[in-house]
Amino acid sequence: MKCPYCGEVDSKVIDSRPTEDGEKIRRRRECLNCKKRFTTYEIVETVPLMVVKKDRSREVFDRQKLLNGMLRACEKRPVSYTQLDAAVDRIEQQLLNSYDREVSSIHIGDLAMQELKKMDDVAYVRFASVYRQFSDVNTFMEELKDMLDSRSKPAEK
Repeated sequence: MKCPYCGEVDSKVIDSRPTEDGEKIRRRRECLNCKKRFTTYEIVETVPLMVVKKDRSREVFDRQKLLNGMLRACEKRPVSYTQLDAAVDRIEQQLLNSYDREVSSIHIGDLAMQELKKMDDVAYVRFASVYRQFSDVNTFMEELKDMLDSRSKPAEK
């Protein structure tokens, strides 16, 4: 860290502690050249997660937008806000852990459908009908058939 008084780049840390909000680290330093003391603050640098939409445009990931879509799918269903918030947390964590700074909206939709499928079949079908943009009743029925088939397979074993 460069000394603000003499410009020397070598300093030593005398004291280090988190700030009151816990978001930063406050470091008290002493210049090895002029012996003057100064304070620095260290914060985590975050790189925004970008969503690549179907039309190839990009926007910053918005967890609230994902949560709102899942909330709409769960209207009048026995799924709590806490369950949905936790599901969005899992999706967001999975996206951040991938180290890809750009992720397709299709991938996010697939993750949301996986989470909804675990919680409520009706919410899953509602979300899938909007997300996959079913063109007619037959495609909708195929999705329902696939869902029913996957539910009956574990029972057969």
